[in-house]
Amino acid sequence: MVGRHSRTRIFSSPAGIAATAAIGVALAVGGTVGAVQLTSGSGQSNQAALDLTPATAPASLAPSSPTASPSASASPSATASPSASRSAQAASRGKARTAAPKPRPTAKKTTPAAKVLESGSCGASFYSDGQLTANGESFNPNELTAAHKTLPFNTRVRVTNPSSGKSVVVRINDRGPFIDGRCLDLSRAAFATIASTDVGALTVRYEVLG
Repeated sequence: MVGRHSRTRIFSSPAGIAATAAIGVALAVGGTVGAVQLTSGSGQSNQAALDLTPATAPASLAPSSPTASPSASASPSATASPSASRSAQAASRGKARTAAPKPRPTAKKTTPAAKVLESGSCGASFYSDGQLTANGESFNPNELTAAHKTLPFNTRVRVTNPSSGKSVVVRINDRGPFIDGRCLDLSRAAFATIASTDVGALTVRYEVLG
């Protein structure tokens, strides 16, 4: 009796290559150890035994979980600074608009009328020579000053030209005039305010102011 023997066969046919690839995938996934029998499509069936016993037992495919390192202690969270509280205020645009007050007209300060202590009429002339006055000032013909025989120094006198109605207020700082009929000797500037200097002298009305 002729005995049928089996041997390990290396497949070179396409079917054998596909079978070998399938076996390799099965080993990689499950680590399965076994025998595969292949049956050809023809009438004769050839039994092929494939010894796939691995030399060593496969190591567990489950990867060892790494040792968890001790977690670092959480740093203390910074305490949030308290936010500045604001008192509730009504929006300015929400307030009722009031009309701006109209400016009141500023009352003009009126200078009280000077009190007339004495009045009269006399002749008046002018002088313009540079010299010292009786009270020690340097005479200035461009200032509104005048000379009188008896009135105290710094007395104010209003002098008016009756013909034109022009008047000027002068300050007494000198003595004179020493001509009969004249009671005032005006500076050139003061005389020119009420009359032309070509006149030289004229009758004026005077008022001593308090």
